[in-house]
Amino acid sequence: MLEVRDLSKSFGALAVTQRVSLRVAPGERRVLLGPNGAGKTTLFNLLVGELAPDSGQILVDGRDVTALSVDARARLGLARSYQKNNLFAGLTVRENLGLSAACAQGKATALLADSRRDPGVVETVGEVAERVGLSELLDASVDTIPYGARRRLEVGLALASKPRILLMDEPTSGIGPGGINAFHAFLHGLPGELTILIVEHDMDLAFGIADRVTVLNHGEVVFDGPPQEARDSALIREIYLGSWGADGGTDGSAGHA
Repeated sequence: MLEVRDLSKSFGALAVTQRVSLRVAPGERRVLLGPNGAGKTTLFNLLVGELAPDSGQILVDGRDVTALSVDARARLGLARSYQKNNLFAGLTVRENLGLSAACAQGKATALLADSRRDPGVVETVGEVAERVGLSELLDASVDTIPYGARRRLEVGLALASKPRILLMDEPTSGIGPGGINAFHAFLHGLPGELTILIVEHDMDLAFGIADRVTVLNHGEVVFDGPPQEARDSALIREIYLGSWGADGGTDGSAGHA
């Protein structure tokens, strides 16, 4: 479904991504871990086309998309949510979702109201709002809804484009423990056929949803394997995840992306 071959990116003398290779299977939940500065967000920027690599390839369903624009990759089913909220301030939840759906369906017009009334857009907005648990907040301004709801809306904007591959950059960033548990349940409720690559700093959540774990350090892949193998890795415990208790839980010292 999604394949990366020897992807490299430097900014001046700083090599941020170094010959990164990985393959994410259809429907897989892949968690990407690593300390600050490991290159995780840069990798996401390369995957969606916001940055151009110095070398290497990105393939979707075997098609080389390395030179394609952000829009072209989105039309192939590649979508992304951001570490920081990237919402339309001052608009309602309904209007935010409607804009995303209208753009994805090629129905965006100069008049927002016209786009929102399109039957296909209306249907998508309703489906996505229910999926992310925002049906009761559709007519609320995004400036007034709780932070956790904004994080779900951020994912909802990506889902409104009906992607096949979803990249999620720290979706629980800034959410308290109760919100993280709710988000965990939300992630498990996403369609099984949706392929997900997720950067996550909460280790319990990461290992709870991962089919496979990839770890970056200084832009290089230093581990790629199943969650239990990641849990048992002395390298990951020592360098990336901080001190672990006897029960395998973290002490909260894990690095953020």
